[in-house]
Amino acid sequence: MYVLLAAHPAGAAVQELTPAGDPAPGNPEARTVTQGDLPAVVRALEDRRPRWIWHRTQDWYPGLLQAGVELERCYDLSLCGNILAFSEFAAHTDYARTAERTAVDDPAMPPKTLLPPAPPADQGALFDAVGAGPAPRHTLEELRLEYAAQQAALAGVSTDANMRGRLQLLLAAESAAAMTAAEMQHTGVPWREDLHGDILAGHLGPRPAPGHRPARLEQLAAELRGLLGVPALNPDSPQELMRALHRNGIEVKSTRKWELRESSHPAIGPLLEYKQLSRLHTANGWSWLDAWVDGGRFRPEYVVGGVVSGRWASRGGGALQIPRQVRGAVHADPGHKLIVADASQLEPRVLVALARDAVMAEAARDQDLYAGIAEKGFGGDRAKAKVALLGAMYGATSGESGRLMPQLARTYPRAVDFVERAARTGESGGTVTTRLGRSSPPPSDRWYQSQRSATAEEQRRAEAIARSRGRFTRNFVVQGSAADWAACWLAELRRRLRTLRADGAGARAGGGPELVFFLHDEVMVHAPADAVDACTRAIEEAAAAAKELLFGRIPVEFPVSIAVVDSYDRAK
Repeated sequence: MYVLLAAHPAGAAVQELTPAGDPAPGNPEARTVTQGDLPAVVRALEDRRPRWIWHRTQDWYPGLLQAGVELERCYDLSLCGNILAFSEFAAHTDYARTAERTAVDDPAMPPKTLLPPAPPADQGALFDAVGAGPAPRHTLEELRLEYAAQQAALAGVSTDANMRGRLQLLLAAESAAAMTAAEMQHTGVPWREDLHGDILAGHLGPRPAPGHRPARLEQLAAELRGLLGVPALNPDSPQELMRALHRNGIEVKSTRKWELRESSHPAIGPLLEYKQLSRLHTANGWSWLDAWVDGGRFRPEYVVGGVVSGRWASRGGGALQIPRQVRGAVHADPGHKLIVADASQLEPRVLVALARDAVMAEAARDQDLYAGIAEKGFGGDRAKAKVALLGAMYGATSGESGRLMPQLARTYPRAVDFVERAARTGESGGTVTTRLGRSSPPPSDRWYQSQRSATAEEQRRAEAIARSRGRFTRNFVVQGSAADWAACWLAELRRRLRTLRADGAGARAGGGPELVFFLHDEVMVHAPADAVDACTRAIEEAAAAAKELLFGRIPVEFPVSIAVVDSYDRAK
């Protein structure tokens, strides 16, 4: 059963569709529902396990969750349209060709779907949680036609059913990710405000008055002024700081940590401490705590597919970079545990699977990947093996990576050849595609302009631009395929946790296990203590299922490291 949900002047319009996007024969008419009645209507329909179709998950699902309605599955037209419009798998379809023509008409803003521009929406509750504009309103018929066009494009992907199935899996996983993101924002990361305050006080001193530095920062600022001989120095001003450093013979080009550490001047130690604590105060200090933590929960807004490779981004709050200094504040509720799991060495293992490098797969069996590679090609030197493999994936051809590359290529030719071919494709202006069908963006205008070079200087610049794009495509196909795997892992884990909750896991503790955090290759589950074992199995089974969904039964391992802790800082 497929149900389309669209905005309507009276509230919402609901219509049952066929899998192809036509009105359902037995119930062809749309139903108008007031906003107040919508949760009850959706809850009743959910008993029939439909796939909900809507323009953007964030426009509908948060409100339903607030009303106590949790859904099983959806199809996000915006996310899926963005994939289909630019995937090489669907490049020959009418949908992709229309997207290409539209992008040419307005290259600065390529569409995410082929829907016509929506009329201006009323101001008010239509705004996204943090800083985005009003949600577009499209008619039910526009959305139905968009869904039908996307399904036609999917059906016409290829005579290769395997390729079509992979792209269909990506669309399902991306839509499930959108639901997971909304659910995690609704649930929130368990966060102890009192512990966070203690952490800040321990590092910075008591909370300062607005507009003033914390005591420890003021002490360090005074120490720096004395050591550098600049009584009025403001260490927060990059220009003043650079002038003061240069006057003291510290010839650095920036104030980056690695560059400062090359100097032995006595001011370097206090300066590095100042920079570290200033970052804590600015990014996760008392103001951040006031703005982002409420009722013992941190609720950031995630942006699914916010990076071109398919990785997530976040809008405000810094959800994707919780620093180690404050992780002790991420604390399980009484009677609960945090289960923190990360996929070990995910991107290198994805490369092994993509390249079908049996030699590298065997090297990594039942052990650390880099250690296994080192045993076969680098005399057991794990550090060299890691530098070589990461250099191959990221295009670091100079320095130690460049020196080690020939040895890596001799020992593991298939893996190295895979990323080299991806780099050459990018350099020549081509597109690369992830395992499930997400394709890299086309070359930039700068790349095209560089191809018209006439002089030797312009040619050198063109070659540098081409190499830069080659480094991007070299990593895109690996990072993007790792994002494909992670999306499937997340979707499979979400499904298993829903089953555990339905079976009553954790009922005695007042609620079942919930996903509360996701970062590229790491998940965090907040679970009642008596459900920890079941959740751990669910995490491992979901990882195994994700591998098989992407690659089938291959001899490449995707191990998951799991820590069961009371607070996040204990996980690693």
